[in-house]
Amino acid sequence: MAVPAWLWLATIAGIIALFLFDFAFHARKPHEPTFKESVGWSIFFISLAMIFGAGIWIFWGPQHGAEYFAGFVTEKSLSVDNLFVFVIIMARFAVPRIYQQKVLLLGIAIALIMRALFIALGAAAIARFSWVFYLFGAFLIYTAVHLARAHFSETKDDDEGQHPSWIERYARRVIPATSEYHGNRLFTRIDGKKLATPLFFVVVALGFTDLLFALDSIPAIYGLTKEPYIVFTTNAFALLGLLQLYFLLGGLLDRLVYLGVGLSLILGFIGTKLVLEALHTNNIPFINDGQPIHWGPEIPIWLSLTIIIGTLVITTVASLLKTHVIGSKTDHS
Repeated sequence: MAVPAWLWLATIAGIIALFLFDFAFHARKPHEPTFKESVGWSIFFISLAMIFGAGIWIFWGPQHGAEYFAGFVTEKSLSVDNLFVFVIIMARFAVPRIYQQKVLLLGIAIALIMRALFIALGAAAIARFSWVFYLFGAFLIYTAVHLARAHFSETKDDDEGQHPSWIERYARRVIPATSEYHGNRLFTRIDGKKLATPLFFVVVALGFTDLLFALDSIPAIYGLTKEPYIVFTTNAFALLGLLQLYFLLGGLLDRLVYLGVGLSLILGFIGTKLVLEALHTNNIPFINDGQPIHWGPEIPIWLSLTIIIGTLVITTVASLLKTHVIGSKTDHS
């Protein structure tokens, strides 16, 4: 079933309205959200995502419904991993917590725009070139190996958040700036001259980081569904509520020590699934004379959803158990 234009427009308008509401409600008055506030809004946005998924399941069928939920869980998990880098960026710029909401929301809005562009490009490429699945699959497997190596070598995969990116350094050279914060403003005037504040460069850093995140996020979701509408909505709902999740998780992020391992397994699984699908629809002349290869299994979406959720549950429980044991030993010593 092709998604009608009116539904696309209504969905995009609804997503934009939710982002504007989130921005107006939370960034209007600088403050550090309380635990209760973060929990309430996190439940609200996750509930919206679940209700939307239920609608897809009812009106578009169980297959697309399962694709949506598998995609949402994957994208939300990747978003949580991204929060590690956000924490590092905030610490590097020493952003006061009462001002963090505004820049995070702006960064999330930039992420949605960038992902929408990547989704459109990915859909066009897939429609025209079936071999794109080979590229997506290979990239995800490479990313999975990189994440696993970073974990087992005890190095942070988020090291790029500790150093200015080239785009951030370029922005600092060409844009007049002040080194002092001026409330939650991105720009200020000093002696009649308009200057960028440190918050502006935080937004630049977050935006560039979001661009890098989209490189593995979009291929991952295309490994679970070929419907651009599901790809877009899963990404949008994964980003909605990310602000509240940032404040809610707080110190808990440091306890998710095996999250990187879990995500590497998930990305490796999806990458393998993409390569198998590429083999099933193969038309590249130098691979099997351009004929499809059917020796590999076809992985149903219910199995993908089970593997993704199961991996996340196991790695989360293992992480909390390990950090609890370590914390208990430290307390006793």
